Amino acid sequence: MDRKTVNVGIESKKEVPAEALAAARHKLGEHNGINMSIEASNTFTFKDSDAMNRAFLGEVGPKTGIYIYSRHLNPTILNLGRQIAAMEGTETAYCTASGMSAISSVFLQLCNTGGHVVAAKTLYGGTHALLTHFLPQKCNITTTFVDIVDLEEVDKAMIEGKTSVLYFESISNPTLIVANIPELSKIAHAKGVKVVVDNTFAPMILSPAKLGADVVVHSISKYISGEADIIAGAVCGPADIVDQMRDPHEGPLMLLGPTMNPKLAFEISGRIPHLSMRMKKHCKRAMKYVTKMKELDPNLDVLYPGLKEHPQHSLLKSMSNKDYGFGGVFCIDMKTEGRAYRLMDKLQNSTKFGFMGVSLGYYETLMTCSSRSTNSMMDSKEKESAGISPGLVRFSVGYVGTFEQKWSQFTKAYSEM
Repeated sequence: MDRKTVNVGIESKKEVPAEALAAARHKLGEHNGINMSIEASNTFTFKDSDAMNRAFLGEVGPKTGIYIYSRHLNPTILNLGRQIAAMEGTETAYCTASGMSAISSVFLQLCNTGGHVVAAKTLYGGTHALLTHFLPQKCNITTTFVDIVDLEEVDKAMIEGKTSVLYFESISNPTLIVANIPELSKIAHAKGVKVVVDNTFAPMILSPAKLGADVVVHSISKYISGEADIIAGAVCGPADIVDQMRDPHEGPLMLLGPTMNPKLAFEISGRIPHLSMRMKKHCKRAMKYVTKMKELDPNLDVLYPGLKEHPQHSLLKSMSNKDYGFGGVFCIDMKTEGRAYRLMDKLQNSTKFGFMGVSLGYYETLMTCSSRSTNSMMDSKEKESAGISPGLVRFSVGYVGTFEQKWSQFTKAYSEM
């Protein structure tokens, strides 16, 4: 008897993210509480032995109120997955213990040994290391890195019949290159290649699945969480991919066990209703900063897709959801590590503008010198090729305090450089 998968997601492709999220969250708790209940059990019972057997064959499942084990599916985590799927406009989603576990599980699902990936050369350092070192050494999966803006180069890098995945970030970390998701998806699909997009930098702003991507991954630890206090991830996509990933017999999500804690899922679910408002605040504050910075010092090298001189400004504007702006991250290239460190030291320790830290999406501003932190696992040639200069400072913009207060703190530190 063939095993079957069960679609546990929702359809939300015609709705904007905020509307879809509101609909997905409209679910009462076990005793009619206005918040969903926490299912803390790690294992579940069955009404009879036949139901137990059918559950492991995939013939019955969550749609009929039957669960096996929380490493496979848990009702509370499933509810969070429905919300994340609604946000991304995908059929279903599975929430994981970290962003990297989501990313690595997708590669292990879509690629077989001897497989091939085409990926953007500018990526979060951990993902770059996964593709450069771990997957080729442990799984014989190789990667060709490309300039994701050069569509012809991307097309030529894909080997028909061998390349399984085209992987890139919607807005690249840390150089803020915006990927042309519709065109890249067309190129990949013409060769039978799945498109996987990391949308960590642009939740609510961009909806990659609606633009042509097959799978969308997130580090929930960042904007979706918003408080820099948890580690979590998500895989969003069609049921035929995500359900296979959690298959009890073959799925990497089931066999490798990157399982989210249901108590954490409940906590994250409570933060999603105000994600829309938070993203707009991040984006609005970032735009105000970079506009004033260009006025403060016209020679200052500022990277931000909201600036009209950014090479993908019009592209992002054409793809983004209405009223969400251009992202909550901008970069300043201070040219040298020494100048980058001096600026960050002054901003944190002298004027109290923000904190030196490697994450993003926090309500306070976080800043890091990417070359020596989030992308330190890349060698000097890889950094140069990716456009990551030694003095590039990445700012994840917070929204606490008035703009006037924060701008005064920035200008005071900058004037002392």
